[in-house]
Amino acid sequence: MRGKLWFIGGLAAGFVLGARAGRERYEELVRNARKVWDHPTVQEAAGVAQAQANRLYAEGKDRLAHTRVGEKLTSGTDDAVTASTGPSSAHRNNSTI
Repeated sequence: MRGKLWFIGGLAAGFVLGARAGRERYEELVRNARKVWDHPTVQEAAGVAQAQANRLYAEGKDRLAHTRVGEKLTSGTDDAVTASTGPSSAHRNNSTI
């Protein structure tokens, strides 16, 4: 409950401060942010980060494909579901009722 109150208080403070700053200040902040984003160094860094993220994603996907879980996910059958639940777990659930 305390966390919710802090969150709502933060929203209220942000709203008040934002309203005081006004539209002109907002536009100035947007212009400055666009200048930074459009800077060649920032764009180069973003490209490098994107390339690295794509490489790491592909490596992780390849590693997962060579595991039991990955094989079950890529097989496209219901074996993965029955293997995780299995008939014994269904029996246990019925016997405890």
